Amino acid sequence: MRDRPITVVGTGTGTGAPLPPDAAAAVAGAGLVVGGRRHLAAAPVAADAEQVVLGALAPALDRIERYLDEEGHAGRSPVVVLASGDPGFFGIVRVLAERFGAERLDVRAGVSSVAAAFARVGLPWDDAVVVSAHGRELRTAVNVCRARPKVAVLTGPGAGPAELGAALGSAARVLVVASALGSEDERVERVTPAEAAARDWGSSVSVVLCLDEARALGAVRTVAGAPAGPAGWALDEGEFAHRDSMITKFEVRALALARLGPRLGDVVWDVGAGSGSVAVECARFGAAVTAVEKTSDGAGRIRANAAAHGVDVRVVHGAAPTVLSGLDDPDAVFVGGGGRELPAVVTACARRARRAVVVAMAALDRVPAVRTALTDAGFDCDGVLLQSSRLAPLPGDVTRLAATNPVFLLWGVRPPAQREGVNQ
Repeated sequence: MRDRPITVVGTGTGTGAPLPPDAAAAVAGAGLVVGGRRHLAAAPVAADAEQVVLGALAPALDRIERYLDEEGHAGRSPVVVLASGDPGFFGIVRVLAERFGAERLDVRAGVSSVAAAFARVGLPWDDAVVVSAHGRELRTAVNVCRARPKVAVLTGPGAGPAELGAALGSAARVLVVASALGSEDERVERVTPAEAAARDWGSSVSVVLCLDEARALGAVRTVAGAPAGPAGWALDEGEFAHRDSMITKFEVRALALARLGPRLGDVVWDVGAGSGSVAVECARFGAAVTAVEKTSDGAGRIRANAAAHGVDVRVVHGAAPTVLSGLDDPDAVFVGGGGRELPAVVTACARRARRAVVVAMAALDRVPAVRTALTDAGFDCDGVLLQSSRLAPLPGDVTRLAATNPVFLLWGVRPPAQREGVNQ
């Protein structure tokens, strides 16, 4: 195509099958073919065509640019780029479009490794969350796997099944490890996270499916991808099992959630979780949540509330700050309660939090110490005293205002310039 001089061919999940006729014709007519060694060896490249083995991207992109600028190539489609799977799905199309413009690309999609892996295990994947750990921090992939029941992780050096399994630990997940998809050496194996962590998987793994099998099928979807945020939040206290109204009221929870900013890929702690209402709401936004509760009956209620709302909340039964040392570093922390140990708990949380700490307390006496704990940890601190009155019925079909107990909400936000070095 004269106005689309770069043809990008997705070879699918293997090199054994021939290219479709239109893709093969594009390769045969190209003057410059860019791809991995195995792709170039399997493609019908013309004898007089220049070949560039794709390793580091920058030299290949520079060569494509020079080639397109050379005279005599305007009348044909001179460049073909060969790529595994679907090159528009976490693939080379992004960088080519950024460098040369999407309008100059003619993309021939192949079957992605994610689609192939789900096909191998007979599961739909319109409701799956896909995260790439190739050349990226594994932490985000792990957090998504903890939060969602069906996740595909694109692997890379140092971020394969062993590392993913080790990070997931005892999480109730099954890992489907898909290696060398589409080749004679293809393997698709189901293992526990512990089994994955104990093996050497080599370099042929392309994708790992992380499944909570009890929830893996889910409901029929009309929108593909990660679920949208919850339709409602700051839920009424009646939506949670709790003891003697010992629960973060929805007015307080609404502002706490706004300051925590829970999102997919985050780790959030709910410390002194009580009923776990904050933990459950953060999990509904997609965060990987750990709830810390020192009472056994409270821990049981948190598990029940999480199950009732269809989210996965890890519950740690024990007293803070002692039990915090074994937890993954959080992006944000909510701290509830108002005992004497509160300033020490806030200090321990603030040392570990990457982004924010939010503290709810009823006692005025605790406010100065908590504020100091946040500012000493480098946070910008702010807060508010929340006093609300709810509509309540009176005899005679009239209404009064019923005051709720006032609550102090303090929050600390780490300045963006300081976040990079936290927990390194």
